Amino acid sequence: MSSDISLCNCTAIRKAARHMTRFYDACLAEVGLRGTQYIILRSLSTHGPMTINALAEVMVMDRTTVTHNVKPLQRDSLVGIEVDPEDRRSRIVALTKRGEASVRQGEAAWAKAQAQFESRFGKAKALEMRKVMADVTDTELVTD
Repeated sequence: MSSDISLCNCTAIRKAARHMTRFYDACLAEVGLRGTQYIILRSLSTHGPMTINALAEVMVMDRTTVTHNVKPLQRDSLVGIEVDPEDRRSRIVALTKRGEASVRQGEAAWAKAQAQFESRFGKAKALEMRKVMADVTDTELVTD
């Protein structure tokens, strides 16, 4: 299947993101997680407990979207949410023991997805793509 090359940067990135999301969701389904859920759990595993705002910053998402994505994780006892003792208006999200186990279970499915993508797309191209996407994320964009 060949894709048309879009003149619109946003369209190209969103199409690629949806394509990758479907693939990673399918790979992580065996452990009962969606890609975004796994990324949230993995971020908490790497960075430790953090406020919803800090998690939103790490995920490059808005606070409302993070809250929406965290609720099912809380419902499934994969994360706990507590009031921030330093700012009672904030909430701190932390992995539970069950969440830690889900991260470990998800690692194999994630590694399999990574390996399959890199074998089909090319390991060097995949690394270059991640570098380019990091540059895109770091580019300051403002509307006038």
